[in-house]
Amino acid sequence: MITGAAGFLGSHLCDRFMNEGYEVIAMDNLLTGSMDNIAHLLPLPKFSFYHYDVTKYVHVPGPLDFILHFASPASPIDYLKMPIQTLKVGSLGTHNLLGLARVKKATFMIASTSEVYGDPLVHPQNEDYWGNVNPIGPRGVYDEAKRFQEAMTMAYHNYHGIDIRIVRIFNTYGSRMRIDDGRALPAFFSQAIRGEDLTVFGDGAQTRSFCFVDDLIEGVFLLLHSDYNLPVNIGNPNEISIREVAMEILEMVGSNSRIVHMDLPEDDPKVRKPDITRAKNILNWEPKVSREEGFRKTYEYFKKKLGEGD
Repeated sequence: MITGAAGFLGSHLCDRFMNEGYEVIAMDNLLTGSMDNIAHLLPLPKFSFYHYDVTKYVHVPGPLDFILHFASPASPIDYLKMPIQTLKVGSLGTHNLLGLARVKKATFMIASTSEVYGDPLVHPQNEDYWGNVNPIGPRGVYDEAKRFQEAMTMAYHNYHGIDIRIVRIFNTYGSRMRIDDGRALPAFFSQAIRGEDLTVFGDGAQTRSFCFVDDLIEGVFLLLHSDYNLPVNIGNPNEISIREVAMEILEMVGSNSRIVHMDLPEDDPKVRKPDITRAKNILNWEPKVSREEGFRKTYEYFKKKLGEGD
């Protein structure tokens, strides 16, 4: 069972599990997800979809081996617009699904995030770092929802013996990202393709580490099938400044757009780079897709989407 199944990562996970021969139960309230992402799976006999909000009591018939909780608004533009829903899906949704995992004796995985590290004082970030988060700042609704989600999941593991997995996901990109997602890559690609100015927040010196979606899904799949219960970073440690990303995309698209600067949002992290030592040692995982290859595939996707008039 996968929650957030009609979203960017959730839909790619549905594809992976279907390709591996699993029976997949997909659940999404479509707050930020789209049925377009899973339309190709709906006719398949081993795939079923529930249009449902996991912050309400959750029950599905039959056995469950795995529950992957990937439901949540994930971009600042979404969680600033839906702060209460973001907090509820991380808290009430996680509680409901842990209860289901307990009843079904299922392995339970949460999609945590690099945002649990906040604006980090340690660089790169490893799983033992506790983070630097402003709980009452505008980003706190997402950061603290995910931190609570980790705490609740670990409590169920320690108290009830639930088998858990905690994946801390760093910036990921690829097909099925929303054009109006608000994050850097969808914004830059769509602006460059349309010939609009590329909006960089602050001076663009802040860094991110971008992981192509195929690599991320492989890491999630390997972690789920391991027996490791502590958090694991999954991301690409190839760090780059936001301004450099904008310039690479302009060159790839062949756009004459300019880069314009806007005020940096409050509590925006200055650096972001995963230490993936744990993933390498435990899962024998590291990203394989180069930024150039990943950007090229993502460019083709956005070009097609914008050509359809979306």
